[in-house]
Amino acid sequence: MVQKTFRVSAVIVWLSSMSLGVLTTVPKIAEKHPNGFEAVTSALITTSFTLFVWYFNIYSLPKFTREHSPAGFSYPLLFRSIAIGIVLMFVMVGAQKLAIPSLDFGPVVLMFEVRGIMINLIFYMLLHLLYQTHRNQQVILELERSKADNLGAQYELLKQQVNPHFLFNSLSTLKSMVELEDPNSVDFILKLSDFYRFTLENRKLDLITLAEEIEILDAYMYLLKARFEAGIELEYSIPEDAYRTWIPPFTLQLLVENCIKHNVVSLDYPLHIRVYVQNDRLVVENPLQPKKNPEPSTEVGLENIRRRYFHLLEQNIDIQNDQEHFRVKLPLIYENRNH
Repeated sequence: MVQKTFRVSAVIVWLSSMSLGVLTTVPKIAEKHPNGFEAVTSALITTSFTLFVWYFNIYSLPKFTREHSPAGFSYPLLFRSIAIGIVLMFVMVGAQKLAIPSLDFGPVVLMFEVRGIMINLIFYMLLHLLYQTHRNQQVILELERSKADNLGAQYELLKQQVNPHFLFNSLSTLKSMVELEDPNSVDFILKLSDFYRFTLENRKLDLITLAEEIEILDAYMYLLKARFEAGIELEYSIPEDAYRTWIPPFTLQLLVENCIKHNVVSLDYPLHIRVYVQNDRLVVENPLQPKKNPEPSTEVGLENIRRRYFHLLEQNIDIQNDQEHFRVKLPLIYENRNH
């Protein structure tokens, strides 16, 4: 990330310097017999010195702090600024003495030196505060950018986790069909090709329409039917307007895959899966038909979906298990969050 250069507005620098110069003339003007020329030269000295303090520290503070004191107050820079300021103030008051011979040099130079030290201290602490605030903002921006990049990378990984075992199972089914000279082998290959075409077209998208997701799920179900035949059924009960809502791609396919993983699927015990809309949520429901020797649950599929919804919408999915049915309720998305 490119670091922004530390800057202070020139308007602030010049206005503050000129204002301080004018303020220092007030005691002179308030005298019984004011010397206008002395007041003007005094204002010029204070204004010029304040400008020096501003710009010396604006250009020195970032470099000196990075090299010598990255985490705190830079006393060497402050002492250097004061030392240079003392010499500079002495030279400017000496020039004023040449312009106004009647000037009492000793008391005047002492007054200006004390004024210069005070200006140095006050403006250095102010600039130090501004610079530390600037650095803190840069750190916060960098952390936010890193967080966003990390979330984006995590989400890309989530999308790549879709269908990790499906190709292996599909090829095993195809092998059996070919060995049995099943006439539906060609259709199976075409549907498998369609499914992976959908995968390639949609895997980089954050959201697709529910209608497109149903099309993907139908291709997936065709492949499952070739494997399980009448052992698996899928029923839709979705109103027409819900098809125009949006959903992370392959969400329904992951949920159906999860149903198959944890339940008996056979001709004797067919698995009936329902997809319907209820209370502004898309529900995927299946009866509980636990396997006698269930596979260890990693909950990767559900966790994948949960994290995708939270990443995109900061909303949670609802998972219910009433000992008879297992339901996953997904929030309906009524606008394209990609845009």
